[in-house]
Amino acid sequence: MNRTHNCGELRASHVGATITLCGWVQNYRDHGEHLIFIDLRDRFGVTQVTFDPDICGVDTHETADKLRHEWVVEVTGEVRSRGGMINSKLATGEIEIFAKSVVVLNKAETPPFEISEHAKVNEELRLQYRYLDLRRPSVQKQIITRHRVTKVVRDYFDEQGFLDIETPILTKSTPEGARDYLVPSRVHPGSFYALPQSPQIFKQLLMVAGYDRYMQIAKCFRDEDLRADRQPEFTQIDVEMSFITMPDIMAVAEGCVRRVWKDVLGVELPTQIPHMDFATAMKKYGSDKPDLRYGLEILDVTEWAKTCGFVVFQGAATTGGVVRLINAKGAAEKITRNDLDKLTDYVRKLGAKGLAWIKIQNGEWNGPAAKNISAEVRAELAVQAGVEDGDLLFFGADKQKNVETVLGALRIKLGTEILKLAKKGQWEFLWLHSAPMFEWDEETSRYYSVHHPFTAPYAEELDKMESDPANVRSQSYDLVLNGVEMGGGSIRIHSPEVQARVFKALGIGDEEAKAKFGFLLDALKFGAPPHGGLAFGLDRMVMLLLEIDTIRDIIAFPKTSSATDLMSDAPSPVASAQLQELSIRTVLPVAPGANPTV
Repeated sequence: MNRTHNCGELRASHVGATITLCGWVQNYRDHGEHLIFIDLRDRFGVTQVTFDPDICGVDTHETADKLRHEWVVEVTGEVRSRGGMINSKLATGEIEIFAKSVVVLNKAETPPFEISEHAKVNEELRLQYRYLDLRRPSVQKQIITRHRVTKVVRDYFDEQGFLDIETPILTKSTPEGARDYLVPSRVHPGSFYALPQSPQIFKQLLMVAGYDRYMQIAKCFRDEDLRADRQPEFTQIDVEMSFITMPDIMAVAEGCVRRVWKDVLGVELPTQIPHMDFATAMKKYGSDKPDLRYGLEILDVTEWAKTCGFVVFQGAATTGGVVRLINAKGAAEKITRNDLDKLTDYVRKLGAKGLAWIKIQNGEWNGPAAKNISAEVRAELAVQAGVEDGDLLFFGADKQKNVETVLGALRIKLGTEILKLAKKGQWEFLWLHSAPMFEWDEETSRYYSVHHPFTAPYAEELDKMESDPANVRSQSYDLVLNGVEMGGGSIRIHSPEVQARVFKALGIGDEEAKAKFGFLLDALKFGAPPHGGLAFGLDRMVMLLLEIDTIRDIIAFPKTSSATDLMSDAPSPVASAQLQELSIRTVLPVAPGANPTV
């Protein structure tokens, strides 16, 4: 084969040249008068090829007449101008190839779906035949964009003095927030490796080892419930730095994001990304990853509610709860009663008892929350919440955490689905920092790390570690884009004494700490520098960059929402001899009372 050009390369400047192309038959057309046309496709584009028997000869013409969709062919011919018949939809639309010869490199059966941008194919069928789905130009664009992002990221961090260092895939199981994928050891029966949920401990060890600036495009694995932006195996842009502060890491991360958006999209991002602390975000947006593409800020009206006259609001406000509202400006006419009923059902599923709302139209206040509120009290609220005619108010009255959860989710529902305020091409970045160190779990009656147990607290709050751990803030930071956490990290603990106090707050004793993290704890004793880092989700970054809805579309061979690979049929049972060699027996789950199957 002597392919001289690709199928997206030829232009008017090539007219008169004899060339050879290879690719797949995208379309076949017989327009009569013995002329046969095919569109030849490869990953670079599409070129029209014409078979005229007076030029290519009878034998080649007969071969061309047999060509069908997705056959792989090699075509040699002359580049000719299409004159006034330019196809503006194709980059190669100024020219066509008048074939002199064609070689069928491989025939193809009829595909289970059309390899086309316009074909409507369910996702299961696409994933079952992923190698065919990957031929579609839109999917190829996504995979190619991922490659470009990866290259830009590597180049950027190389310029910043970072070393690209691989860390182990077979490692020790440690608690990091999700279930580990375990790998049995044949050499050590009964023992297991774990696939890394992140390179967290190893990159900290690299800082102890003096490598100062580390990065890695790292494969990570988490056995957790899936969703549109989550996969069991995913890729991180992993970064760690020594002798830095939180602003230093943020600046390096921002530089990476700006470079990616500029080099891949041609978009210049603002020179400053706004910062917001965790407590403010929860109060104003009910979320630790707020979407700033639209307003709909949550307002605290607890003091007003204590004497408002509406028993539900007063009850919450005077018994330690909060009352907050969202003023959907100008939405009174846009949101119907049917919409309000659906929103009420929606918040009930989130744990709310109902949805209190007030519509202000033609000077009238209507709705279940308006009946017992006097004109004077309404006027007070109007001043506090900037209420105008045409507004629609939504209230939450309950314990603070419940109100934040409900109104935060309601705000997203309003902004993205009901009022459709979020627009394509908006890039609203936010640094969200200073999340709590610990979160109390009612079921286990113990604290858990909000980030991970190696996150450093603010030095000035160390004295609360034992007396008031719930109010210790961490030196953590997440980069949020359009309501999605794109990445995050923290300043790490480099002091063995502070690490021991954190473990104690988490209920991790000395023996357990040594068993799970002994090698890291030992390393901290040998001169660990102050250090910190972050990780971007590469898959999620590309998903956000391309403004698509599912992370599966930008992974070459993704898993379904049930963590299965429909193409290779993984996971699948293995032979009993393999299990025996690994000293493993499997016990399948059974209904209560039934005998287990081994």
